[in-house]
Amino acid sequence: MAVEAGVLASEDAMRFNHNGQCIAVYNLSGKFFATAGICTHEHAFMSEGYIDGETIECPLHQGLFNIRTGAALSPPVTKNLKTFKTKVENGQVYVLVE
Repeated sequence: MAVEAGVLASEDAMRFNHNGQCIAVYNLSGKFFATAGICTHEHAFMSEGYIDGETIECPLHQGLFNIRTGAALSPPVTKNLKTFKTKVENGQVYVLVE
C-alpha cells in the first residue's frame, strides 16, 4: 500500500483501508509511521485523534498511544495498537501490510 507523501501534512494523520484492514498513516515532522486505524478500546478512527509529539489521543475516550510503537499509554486503553513498517521512495510512503 502506498500514500503520496506530499498529501499528508506534518503532524497529521490519514485513514486508509487495505484489503479490509483500517490503517492510520502519520507524518511526524517528515517521518512516517503507520498503526491500526481503529482504537483498541472502542470503535474510533485514530486518524481523527489529536497528535501531540509522538502520541495520538483517541477521539472517543482520550486514551493515549505512542505513534512509533503503538504502546497504550493511558486509560481507558490497555491494548497496544498494531504497527506497520513504512518506507519513503520517490515521494510515496509505502506501508508494509502483512
